[in-house]
Amino acid sequence: MELIKVNGRVNKKRLIFHVLAPIIGGSITGWLANRKAQEKFKRLEQPSFSPPAAVFPVAWTTLYGLMGLAKYRISETEKQTTIDSIPLYELQLGLNYMWSFLFFKWNLRGTALMEMTALLGMIMITTYVFYKKDRVAGTLMIPYIGWVTFALGLNYSFWKLNKSIS
Repeated sequence: MELIKVNGRVNKKRLIFHVLAPIIGGSITGWLANRKAQEKFKRLEQPSFSPPAAVFPVAWTTLYGLMGLAKYRISETEKQTTIDSIPLYELQLGLNYMWSFLFFKWNLRGTALMEMTALLGMIMITTYVFYKKDRVAGTLMIPYIGWVTFALGLNYSFWKLNKSIS
């Protein structure tokens, strides 16, 4: 319960909104980017360390929930002051959503790799800024850094193994 309390209080409506918004957004983005793309994706050479497909929705739902909780904590912390951390969060989330289209929908794996590198940088900056304002919020972003670092290696491997396939 202490995880969701900010200044000793919980704003349940804001908490639910902030946690569900990235989960729902990520689900919609994934659905739009992946429909009609999975058959082509299945024909690609898979890196040896590629997890089973069932891992991704569980991992992303968890990560989006943690991100949303971090944003909730920051928005509650900053509501009496200027809100300067949220644009960083929104930018990294937008980059996150864009990656799915680049990689799956448009088959631009090299471009997706460059975009994911920028995404990882934005996540790190966001995490640092969040951590300075609320240590718990910053800490909640760390699993996201780990997963996107892993995904960057996965993206690179897909790009390297399938350069000749468009």
